Amino acid sequence: MNRSFEDLVTEGVAVPTQGWDFSWFEGRASEERPSWGYAVSAGERLARAEAVLDIQTGGGEVLDFALGRAEPARPVLAVATEGWPPNVARATALLRPRGVVVVAAADDAPLPFADGTFDLVLSRHPVRPCWDEIARVLRPGGAYFAQHVGPASVFELVEYFLGRLPKEVRSARDPERERADAEAAGLEVAGLRAERLRMGFHDIAAVVHFLRKVVWMVPGFTVEAYEPQLRALHERIAKEGPFVAHSTRHLFDVRKPG
Repeated sequence: MNRSFEDLVTEGVAVPTQGWDFSWFEGRASEERPSWGYAVSAGERLARAEAVLDIQTGGGEVLDFALGRAEPARPVLAVATEGWPPNVARATALLRPRGVVVVAAADDAPLPFADGTFDLVLSRHPVRPCWDEIARVLRPGGAYFAQHVGPASVFELVEYFLGRLPKEVRSARDPERERADAEAAGLEVAGLRAERLRMGFHDIAAVVHFLRKVVWMVPGFTVEAYEPQLRALHERIAKEGPFVAHSTRHLFDVRKPG
């Protein structure tokens, strides 16, 4: 039985948006995962690290998983930063039992740590990597290991609502530009991989929840503001099947010279 537009939108609006647990999307949306398996690889590095920082940890779910993969080894010092208050609370509740200190810190603020504190810095999908700060808090010989969002990620969906965006917006988050910025901060890029991955949205509830959760995709998104576009997309999915978009991801393995 096909559910109505109103019922699906109501469901999409009701789902909590805190944290980075995407299990609600199972059966409603799909996304290919990068071949490198970031969280598993991060766990392998955590098992060898002494002092670790996870930047913009979200709800702490990825770091929690990676620490679980690292056990029984555990860093002597483990810290995570997060800027959104609901996620600070969520991450603290999840990570405190693992001995991780969660620090509230704005995404664009200097990292509140002394120079050379960490031998491993992690991040999954930072808003914007601050390479100077990453270089500053790393020890000589330390590593930054992170998965970044790439250029024009999920722009099929973004531009459905916003129209064609300028070239400079579409080319933002370019991995080669980020490589150059990392090197300008005195870091060495030991590895950089990039992939483009298929996504599918199977109903309008998934679209609504996604845009409420990943708030920078369509800034200021509300159902009321985009009701005509949402209704048209609901009808399109009903007739043609899932709405297909593509995410872009790149993996950085960066070292601070020893």
